[in-house]
Amino acid sequence: MSEETWHEARLIPTSGISGAEEQERRATSAVLAVMSVVKEFSKALLGPLGAPAGNVDTFIEVPFMLGEKRCYPDGLIRVSRGARSWTALVEVKTGKNELQTEQLENYLDVAREQGFDALVTISNEIPSIAGQHPTKVDRRKLKKVDIHHWSWSQVLSTAVVQKEHRGVSDPEQAWILGELIRYLEHPRSGAMEFEDMGANWGAVRDAVVAGTLRASDRTAPEVAARFDALLQYVSLRLGRQLGTEILPVLTRKEQAEPALRSQSLLTRMVDQAELAGAIRIPNAVAPIHVVADLRAGRVTCHVDVDAPREGRPTTRVNWLLRQLKHAPDSTRVEAFVANARGSSAAELLGKVREDPAVLVTDPKKDIRSFRVALSVPMGVKRGRGRGAFIDSVIDLVDSFYGDVVQHLKAWSPAAPKLREAASAPDDKPALSSTALSSQDGPETD
Repeated sequence: MSEETWHEARLIPTSGISGAEEQERRATSAVLAVMSVVKEFSKALLGPLGAPAGNVDTFIEVPFMLGEKRCYPDGLIRVSRGARSWTALVEVKTGKNELQTEQLENYLDVAREQGFDALVTISNEIPSIAGQHPTKVDRRKLKKVDIHHWSWSQVLSTAVVQKEHRGVSDPEQAWILGELIRYLEHPRSGAMEFEDMGANWGAVRDAVVAGTLRASDRTAPEVAARFDALLQYVSLRLGRQLGTEILPVLTRKEQAEPALRSQSLLTRMVDQAELAGAIRIPNAVAPIHVVADLRAGRVTCHVDVDAPREGRPTTRVNWLLRQLKHAPDSTRVEAFVANARGSSAAELLGKVREDPAVLVTDPKKDIRSFRVALSVPMGVKRGRGRGAFIDSVIDLVDSFYGDVVQHLKAWSPAAPKLREAASAPDDKPALSSTALSSQDGPETD
């Protein structure tokens, strides 16, 4: 038999998963076991939750009594450092299974009775706003116990970033983390990607196109929330490739009150037929704005770039062109002049390359900023694959960052240069000086 048909032995095999229960148990055990071994990985996941940097012990299916009934949380994490310890119960769902309010509230009660610090949930549900839990629970149960959520996409992204970009000090631990990554990337693990805009996507999209959607429509908020969840997933996915943390852009008020973001997104969808948001990439020239025009059937990404504060208008246009060598000719460039509303000129990059002056409508007015945008047809299917809305957004963000944004740098003025001392003519008297202070000419009476 040829070796090509042999299956390589894996630390965490995907074979033998017989059902949802086995899938959930194996995923829980795999993640918690690797956390207890790979310190950098556990620190990256648990540090933001308030856990100290210390020894990590993990357990699965730990029994507790709650009144007269026995509860079995999927796992438990205990971090110890000196006399201090931090303990969290863990509840896990795989595949399309969703977290249940009653079950989570029972585990919150167990954690409170046991003096534990938190409840951590893991599922394929991606909250619309980072830090927000996808399942509503009684807020009174959170007075002494925190609740945190990781999507499987977040766990996988954290593992990839730690191994491929930040590094793992011990080679054997790096191999173990690599085995977890391979397991979570396998379809049978139950750790799914974002793959559905929801059952109401088609009906809401059609209502927007027809102009019949109302803010009071009960199905509209779900679609708005799914779009924000998509931006979260896009951020995690791109961050996995770049090795950095990428987050959707929210105002301070929206971070404090997630309902404000939901209402803003819903209002724009009803009034302007658009789903819109932005993601911020560390050290990028500006946030990437993502706009899905449901009526026009287009998805657009754009960045706003400040123009140089010196030079003629065409010089400023050429400054931008030099940074767009890899951008396709279909990229749209808009120029904004000082003290004017809206763009003064807009043209496709192909024509701007031929004649930069097409963006200069008045040579006497300074260009203060540019908007660089790329637009593609919008997919309409609710799921994944060819012709799907999710894939059209993901593909556009990836290509726009790769072809445009990663090459853009903010303008900065050149450093001031020292004056060069003038050389003294050969026929000058021997007492003549070349010092800068003597270059003003002879004194007169």
